[in-house]
Amino acid sequence: MTFLNTLLIGMPAGSEWIIIVLAVLVLFGGRKIPEFMRGLGKGMREFKDAKDNIKSELETGMKEKDNN
Repeated sequence: MTFLNTLLIGMPAGSEWIIIVLAVLVLFGGRKIPEFMRGLGKGMREFKDAKDNIKSELETGMKEKDNN
């Protein structure tokens, strides 16, 4: 329970999110944000694909080991 409390204390609250969003708008501008989000989405998709690929390779290796 202490770990969860520590984790929740470190997370931004409602007003802090507004400040973060305003800072992003000032730093990147309204036109750059869609590009930034597309890049972020593409990176997350590639990470998920790589994770799924490693998982399937491990499962295939485990099945081959069991068959031998």
